[in-house]
Amino acid sequence: MTTEIVLSAKDLGKQVSSPEGTLTILENINLQVSSGESVALVGPSGAGKTTLLALLAGLDRPTRGSVQLCGENLEQLDEDGRAMVRGRNVGFVFQSFHLVPSLTALENVILPLELAEASDAPERGRAVLDSVGLARRTGHYPRQLSGGEKQRVAIARAFVTSPAVLFADEPTGNLDAASGDRVIELLFDLNQQSGTTLVLVTHDMTLAQRCDRILEIVAGQLAGAAA
Repeated sequence: MTTEIVLSAKDLGKQVSSPEGTLTILENINLQVSSGESVALVGPSGAGKTTLLALLAGLDRPTRGSVQLCGENLEQLDEDGRAMVRGRNVGFVFQSFHLVPSLTALENVILPLELAEASDAPERGRAVLDSVGLARRTGHYPRQLSGGEKQRVAIARAFVTSPAVLFADEPTGNLDAASGDRVIELLFDLNQQSGTTLVLVTHDMTLAQRCDRILEIVAGQLAGAAA
């Protein structure tokens, strides 16, 4: 049986201008991620993990090289085109939650469905909030939720569109240990239940070791992989 590659990078590099001259953040990144796989990106602060995540998701453009996401070459698309690919295929979970303060938990979750003009958005939103244990928090605003609850709302929002790939950037970084453990269990449970590919940036090696593969980034380069 052939394994479907849903995400790949070829000769990927990123440079930015600085007062000291050109700064190389990433260079010669080559990787492939299969459908349903979970991959952890690890490395020291400043190694380029979050930059790589942004390039793989099409949130930023590389200086050189290419990214294929769900069969689309992101370098051949403009910003609107990349946004369409993300909308169809990608979910995000960030360290800082990125919830809209003026929207309830349910409204935050169904926002991507409403942007896609889904007719059953409220029903799907309630179902996914129930799946993350927040059925009684649908009408609460972010300011009325704990950090762990906010992150569960963010996870529900990420999974409500049944994405092919979920990108998570330090999803437990702002949580206490107990809340972080629950969020991680949730991420991996939903990953396995839905077959969603998970690409996770983390400093936590215990968390990284739960993934199918670990990719280490050191000084902007892929240092190696471990099972």
